[in-house]
Amino acid sequence: MAESAGLAESWSHWLKRVDHCLENFLPKKLSDQAALPEAMRYVTLGSGKRFRAALVYATGHSLGAPTGQMDIAACSVELIHAFSLIHDDLPAMDDDDFRRGKASCHVAFGEATAILAGDALQSLAFEILADQQGMYTPEKQLLMVKILAQATGAIGMAGGQALDLSITGSESSLETVEKMHKMKTGALIVAAVNLGVLAAGSTDARLLASLECYGKSLGLAFQITDDILDGTTDALTLGKMRDSDKRNHKPTYLTILGEKQGKALARHHVGLAKQALKDLYIDTTTLEALADFVTNRQH
Repeated sequence: MAESAGLAESWSHWLKRVDHCLENFLPKKLSDQAALPEAMRYVTLGSGKRFRAALVYATGHSLGAPTGQMDIAACSVELIHAFSLIHDDLPAMDDDDFRRGKASCHVAFGEATAILAGDALQSLAFEILADQQGMYTPEKQLLMVKILAQATGAIGMAGGQALDLSITGSESSLETVEKMHKMKTGALIVAAVNLGVLAAGSTDARLLASLECYGKSLGLAFQITDDILDGTTDALTLGKMRDSDKRNHKPTYLTILGEKQGKALARHHVGLAKQALKDLYIDTTTLEALADFVTNRQH
């Protein structure tokens, strides 16, 4: 990682926290349905950068909230992300056999179990968020559930994946790709920031609006960089199959803009993300470092 030493230390701490919490939330092996809990744990535990969880923690940290207040929101976002990776990799979707440095869920456990594991992870994300009596006010809890649901559904990841499946390289345009990734990738990144704000207890409308702008720009920068890495970095370094969009004749920021222009656009969106933090009354140091990480990462 190319982030600052301060962010690296915090991120390592957050990763351990969220992994510990996820370990406790995920079902243990059951004799009558052994494959399902095992598949859920296989996909969720022991891998991944936890970027979305880091956004929840960093947002809450910037507002002065205790770290423990962020754990549930961070776990719920990571469970949704794990679910989305399972379904994205399925043969009917992006058809990828390699994820986070190991076989994709449907390769390791079969397609039927993979689908069920994704479904169960999605349900678990909402269960743990709805089950925290006393951690958040009922009003905030309901709003957090709504935010996560919208990021997951037809106006979020599911809608973005549907749009992805409907377009081909011959129909590619920058506007179409941007719209798709605002939904498919950006929606959950924005949700992570918003959940961090709500979990911290803030109701400041101006703050919420500024941080949402930060999240939207960050989501685009993240996906542009992802597209560039997918086409220019080897699979072992990536931890997943490379060139999957190229194999499926899908447009990407790399195919439309090329590497040089793509990197410039990613830096532009990072600049917009950091600009959205200007003049806020909170300490935005860690959020700015996370923005810089997006375009400096190697995988």
